[in-house]
Amino acid sequence: MNLFGGTINKLERSLDYAAAKNNAISNNISNADTPGYKAQNVVFKDALHDALSLQAKQTNEKHIPFSTSHNYSYLITTNSNTTYNHNGNNVDIDREMTELAKNQIYYNGLVDRINGKFGSLQTVIRGGN
Repeated sequence: MNLFGGTINKLERSLDYAAAKNNAISNNISNADTPGYKAQNVVFKDALHDALSLQAKQTNEKHIPFSTSHNYSYLITTNSNTTYNHNGNNVDIDREMTELAKNQIYYNGLVDRINGKFGSLQTVIRGGN
């Protein structure tokens, strides 16, 4: 039985993704002048799409059943095909700062939503007061 209906778990996974994306962006920004450094990106949507598109059919009751609970993970990719700077580095600082701002807005939205969920639970526990 899932006490919270899976919403808080999904929000938690989304916060994990936002934190990982923030780490990757921070690494990119801090290595903007490092010769040969290649920018990293965290990809979640593709992993989620792949996980949701899996279809399995249990053809025998002795087979292990296919679980509908997915481990929503994210991938850290490195773009090694481009070079923007003369030193072999491909960090675009303007793009990274834009991604950092977008990720911060996303993270803040998730925190507000999870706070709302916990606030609702607190109201129920207190008996509606």
